Amino acid sequence: MKTFFGDGVLLDSAVAERLYGQVKDLPIIDYHCHLDAKAIADDTGFGDISELWLQHDHYKWRAMRLCGVDEKFITGDADGYGKFVKYAEIMPKLIGNPLYYWTHFELKRIFGITEPLDANSAKRIYTIANEKLKDISVLKLLKSFDVRYIATTDDPCDNLTSHGTYDGITVAPTFRPDKAFDPTGYTVKLESVIGRRISTAEDYVRALTERLDMFTARGCRITDHGFEKFPESYATDAEAEEIFANRDSVTDSGMEKFFGWLLLKLAEKYAERRLVMQLHFAVIRNCNSTMFARCGADSGFDLIGAAQSVKPLVNFLDRIPDGKRPQMILYTLNDGNLAELTAVTGAFPNVRTGAAWWFNDTVEGIRRNLKITAEYGALGTCPGMLTDSRSFAGYVRFDFFRRILCGYIGEKVESGEYDIKSAETLARNICFRNAKEMLRL
Repeated sequence: MKTFFGDGVLLDSAVAERLYGQVKDLPIIDYHCHLDAKAIADDTGFGDISELWLQHDHYKWRAMRLCGVDEKFITGDADGYGKFVKYAEIMPKLIGNPLYYWTHFELKRIFGITEPLDANSAKRIYTIANEKLKDISVLKLLKSFDVRYIATTDDPCDNLTSHGTYDGITVAPTFRPDKAFDPTGYTVKLESVIGRRISTAEDYVRALTERLDMFTARGCRITDHGFEKFPESYATDAEAEEIFANRDSVTDSGMEKFFGWLLLKLAEKYAERRLVMQLHFAVIRNCNSTMFARCGADSGFDLIGAAQSVKPLVNFLDRIPDGKRPQMILYTLNDGNLAELTAVTGAFPNVRTGAAWWFNDTVEGIRRNLKITAEYGALGTCPGMLTDSRSFAGYVRFDFFRRILCGYIGEKVESGEYDIKSAETLARNICFRNAKEMLRL
């Protein structure tokens, strides 16, 4: 029996361990996250482990709600110790949940703690962790994981003054124009940033492009878009102008057509600037209206949406001529038809399947993503892991992914289906080099 969260966790063969030895210390390129750039620039510290773990992490909030913890100890006014104890109490219930892995990897990697977190160990672990946190700041934590590049998620109107390079760590913005797809209220916000009136849909695109160029000047190499599903219809230029002119009274179908039109316009701008276009879909946002009113967005009340139909995705990709399509990464929150979606990537240049996203970044979810990508796509082109995290402790997710990846590749080598030298190169490429080349770093 292996030791609790020892070096062999998730590595079930000697080959897996050998492959892991090749990748475990590779630098980290986190090309999609929700970290606070200002906290990095200011090199902030942490008051206690609750601040590090529980202040922004809706994964942990959701788990606590699943186990019946009162909201007072989640997003409420309980003190840090009280919240930490409540989180510790639920930990034994989370067998198989990625949080169980991440939590114990974090305890070991950051604090040198190797015992299970539970109600009995909570006070002791809280004391030890807080003592070590006195000497840990944001940059020290990032350096300990050898993070080299961080792409935060930023609205086109955001101030990017905190982005830059700090102690060898590049913090670059990601252009995330989700709110801009509904110009009803966003037009006024965009006008206030660019300093002039926006009168037409063409003006609107021009203003967004101006902001995009400001992002690229600050180091932006990648964009991001999140929505429930791809549009079924697209406005013409003339229709887009009419929709924009009547935006305060436009129908849902009209707004969908404007969304499709603008998504295509932006894809064209991205290709011209050699930017990567991330597309996250099959998600339902803010499903609990009561808790949305209380806690706001990104608080743990989003869900897996219906599987994305392949035809609208194909329609979108086919509207962009080959040679004018930016590099695209597809992430589905509903992986029930991942094979069909992955097969699409073979029909359109510059399109590939992304990492197992959000609810799918479990042990089996990642394995399933790797297996289907290998069987229906080309696993060797995978750009690797990302954190998608709001927590500075979230970089253990790279180690989690690397172990699972080495286990999957190792099985192929063990069974005589793949050679070890190719396996070593493949693992290194997926864990670091592919992302580096994709972002032109």
